Amino acid sequence: MTTPALHTARLRLAPYTPDDEEDFVALFQDTRVSRWMGEGPRSETEDRALFGRILSRVYAQDLFDVWAVRHEGRFVGHAEIKPSADPGGHEIVYALAATAWGQGFGTEIAQALTGYGFDALGLTEVHATVAADNTASLTLLGRIGFRHVRDTVEEDGSTTRILTRSAASGAAGTGQPR
Repeated sequence: MTTPALHTARLRLAPYTPDDEEDFVALFQDTRVSRWMGEGPRSETEDRALFGRILSRVYAQDLFDVWAVRHEGRFVGHAEIKPSADPGGHEIVYALAATAWGQGFGTEIAQALTGYGFDALGLTEVHATVAADNTASLTLLGRIGFRHVRDTVEEDGSTTRILTRSAASGAAGTGQPR
């Protein structure tokens, strides 16, 4: 299975190409964004290596789906849905450039990823892991039907919230492959 392009009312999610490296690195080098991603900010070299692995390993081995997110042709973010041991099942991940915050794009991305998980992947549940301090993402996910399941305490003492959305809770939104 190859990662398909997804479309929302205003966004196009498409697999990365080598030409996207600078946009990807700029997104993850912005500490306003990367502070919420994984273990937080990394070096530029690590972000470039991560981008290389997306192209050379994730896509090549069809490990999971990863997209560059564009609005009117302009790169505005990153999205993925991938298997996750904790919470168990598939987890959605998204990041928006700070210049794209506050425009409803996060909601469109999360709905598209969730809909894709239910419709294309046949999942019965989709999960998200969110830093307890990331109130914007927690509010967004709650608005589209994700429910808090439990918290985990990270090695650094911070708390991560585990949220779940079940297919039975209603339509996830639009995110149709084209």
